Amino acid sequence: METKRQRKFGLIGKDIDYSFSRAYFAKKFEQQNIKNCQYVNFDCPDEDTVRETIARQDLAGLNVTIPYKEVAFAAVDELSEQARDIGAVNTVVFDDNGKTIGHNTDAYGFEKSLFEHWKGRTDKALILGTGGASKAVDFVLRQHHIYPQWVSRNPQEGVITYADLTDAIIRQHLLIINCTPLGTFPNTSQAPDLPYAALTEEHFLFDLIYNPAETRFLSLGIKQGAKTANGAQMLVHQAEAAWALWNA
Repeated sequence: METKRQRKFGLIGKDIDYSFSRAYFAKKFEQQNIKNCQYVNFDCPDEDTVRETIARQDLAGLNVTIPYKEVAFAAVDELSEQARDIGAVNTVVFDDNGKTIGHNTDAYGFEKSLFEHWKGRTDKALILGTGGASKAVDFVLRQHHIYPQWVSRNPQEGVITYADLTDAIIRQHLLIINCTPLGTFPNTSQAPDLPYAALTEEHFLFDLIYNPAETRFLSLGIKQGAKTANGAQMLVHQAEAAWALWNA
């Protein structure tokens, strides 16, 4: 694909030097001979900077990562129906008039990757974390009649804390998805505070983190015989979905 004018894409996030997206798109542009495109990081220290970046007029598209997916949801001019239902935006499209439209490709990426790796059946799941990515995961699970219990460090309505988790709760929830940043490089010794000894061979652990490839969360699950997957393929699927939206 070739274009006549320079098109700038980028990633909004905080402390995102580790991010997959910039390297992924640079490689994509080179391998597929896509000319006149660049992809840069917008490392935003605060929400005001996020809103200022989304309001720029020199961009062709944006991805949004932790912790700004809900900020982007409120900052765009319009929302896709799915993004509105989810309550979070991870992809921003700029139309020909400069209007920003918020989409969510996390849901697509998670759904495709989950069912590529997991062949089990359950009607219960634990979602660890309550940020924007968690909302996309919740949306997908409910579409498949899997009803999640959210877990957070902070007690909220409809959300239990890690201190509430018992062996019995773990045994009842065979699908556990980590949507927190715990364990992301360079803090690889961290992991959500679960009673890991209650995990079994029937459990499936999905970690949205992809750097490192095997987080401590996954490693502790593997020791108990659980099946696991990281977020690498989810990121590929959501990135390709974002690229399709930017070129629609």
